[in-house]
Amino acid sequence: MTDTALLALREQIDMIDTKIVEYFEQRMEISRQVAEYKLTTGKKIFDKKREEEKIRSVKGKTHNEFNSRGIEELFEQIMAMSRKLQYQMLETEGSVGRLPFIGLDTLDTAKARVVFQGADGAFSQAAMEQYFGKGIGSFQVDTFRDAMCAIEEGSADYAVLPIENSTAGIVSEIYDLLVEYEHYIVGEQIIPIEHCLLGVPGSRIEDIRTVYSHPQSLLQCARFLDARTGWQQISLKNNAFAARKVREDGDLSQAAIAGEFAGQVYGLELLQRGINHSQANSTRFIIVTNQKIYLKQAKKVSICFEVAHESGSLYHMLSHFIYNNLNLSRIESRPIEGRVWEYRFFVDFDGNLAESAVKNALRGLRSEARNMKILGNY
Repeated sequence: MTDTALLALREQIDMIDTKIVEYFEQRMEISRQVAEYKLTTGKKIFDKKREEEKIRSVKGKTHNEFNSRGIEELFEQIMAMSRKLQYQMLETEGSVGRLPFIGLDTLDTAKARVVFQGADGAFSQAAMEQYFGKGIGSFQVDTFRDAMCAIEEGSADYAVLPIENSTAGIVSEIYDLLVEYEHYIVGEQIIPIEHCLLGVPGSRIEDIRTVYSHPQSLLQCARFLDARTGWQQISLKNNAFAARKVREDGDLSQAAIAGEFAGQVYGLELLQRGINHSQANSTRFIIVTNQKIYLKQAKKVSICFEVAHESGSLYHMLSHFIYNNLNLSRIESRPIEGRVWEYRFFVDFDGNLAESAVKNALRGLRSEARNMKILGNY
């Protein structure tokens, strides 16, 4: 093929592309008219059966398998754009409806009771005091579920729960509990984590044979611990529990991995500071309540949703963020109990529930996903 022949082919492609653009704009204009009709009749935007029939129809007009698959992808995108235009029109006309969340200027914490998991000296307690102040009324419970139950039954107004560590990753149990309970995130607090090796007064590193801590803390200190042969590592529910146990047992051969604050609370000896291998180690805590509220200055939205176990389903959900120019900051997945190889996705993105772009995206997600839930705006 000569350069002249190639140029001629490219000119043909340009002519075809121009027609495609013209037809696309015509199609979107018709979609706008469809939206106007749905606006007056209350019909749903997303008609899955209609779209599946359309895909089968256009695929049947192709002449080979490659083109069939390509036309399927093309029309999936075209119909997705039509839906997004219609969602946008509903928002412009004020027909999206209000989200069931109340915006507040500040949280009411004057007489609030806050619950955290663990014993006195826990990192959760430190996070609570940084967020609410040291004078806040509080109490502690043994498990994360106990904290959620405390909010549900009304003995606490807020709970402080760890959801992610920069080194060890997510606290998966918290994600599952956010789905199980009708509780919502209203704030977050990030605190730096410096793990210390703590023993009873008079103990030395050479005396240690057993170390107690939370599983993630043991993981974060793996390099330090693996270098000590013969040390037994025992997991407990919370670092503060470990510090308390070591103090109560009074055994020179036992040590706890916890924060310096916990060591001070229980009067333990600081055997070595900063034993976690990553110095850039922080934990993100969330502030949870059972009220559907958010602060008006909130800048992050957390949601979860399920999708059909089929090709492209997650891609189509994420396209709502792209189209509405919303920045995703995190996406995680958790297996759905009782449903093999099906997953629930947790997404954090920048935005506020009062913004039109956020409302548009949530409207599309709610219509097309399975069991979408807003976890909070904070």
